[in-house]
Amino acid sequence: MTVKKISMIGLPMDLGQTRRGVDMGPSAIRYAGVVERLEALEIEVDDLGDIVVGRPRLIENPNSNLKNLELVGKANVMLAENVDRIIGKGSFPLVLGGDHSIAIGTLAGVAKHYENLGVIWYDAHGDLNTEQTSPSGNIHGMPLAVSLGLGHSDLVNIYGYAPKVKPENIVIIGARSLDHGEKELIRDKGIKVFTMHEIDRLGMAKVMEESIGYLRGRTDGVHLSLDLDGIDPQDAPGVGTPVIGGISYRESHLAMEMLAEAGIVTSAEFVEVNPILDERNKTATVAVALMGSLFGEKLL
Repeated sequence: MTVKKISMIGLPMDLGQTRRGVDMGPSAIRYAGVVERLEALEIEVDDLGDIVVGRPRLIENPNSNLKNLELVGKANVMLAENVDRIIGKGSFPLVLGGDHSIAIGTLAGVAKHYENLGVIWYDAHGDLNTEQTSPSGNIHGMPLAVSLGLGHSDLVNIYGYAPKVKPENIVIIGARSLDHGEKELIRDKGIKVFTMHEIDRLGMAKVMEESIGYLRGRTDGVHLSLDLDGIDPQDAPGVGTPVIGGISYRESHLAMEMLAEAGIVTSAEFVEVNPILDERNKTATVAVALMGSLFGEKLL
């Protein structure tokens, strides 16, 4: 699939975790030249701006240990509505985060349009925690579980249906920090995971060949959810939960280039850019460069 029109929307939210600053991610990505980069590929870019989250008063829910449950839910409903509208108009939705809890809304808006949506979760973490298994109560560690229909009902049922994705339609790439409950869920549901062990052993080219072949045969669309902490902190330091030993900058470009050649990605989000923790906007610049490769930019 050749992308001709992209509708870009930001959700500047940091409520899914406790380290402030990731709400500035969409601004940092724009500052790094995302619109110019994509327009240079002869893609029409419609920047819809940011969903207004504001600075709401944080309310503790006595019935849940999940942090900012109501606020995260409300923001994700707004995102789902926008993403649904973008796809309905025939445009490619590109979502800028924000912490990874925004994937709840992205997937709610996207999955409505597909019978068998595939998901590539490019991340150091599985984000498969639930209220019962989460050590922290941070919702940014739960969006993939929520999208599978597992977790708090207020999140699971966002946009009026559940689940959004099936476990056999998911591929996690780059995992190297998984909680005990997540490991059990991966084994129980048979979720396909390429940890850093597989990436080191097989090489990124083989990992992407297998991922593309696996999803192409069973899905009618593929959503890419790329957390910048999937990339090694040497290359992408501006993230809230860095984990050493990650995917390299060049390996990530290869992954995006192979996805562009395969033409299977139908929606995407780039999340967890935190300019407060960054070095001269390095991580946002990496995000924009990877977007270039995803949408067809070539070295030659």
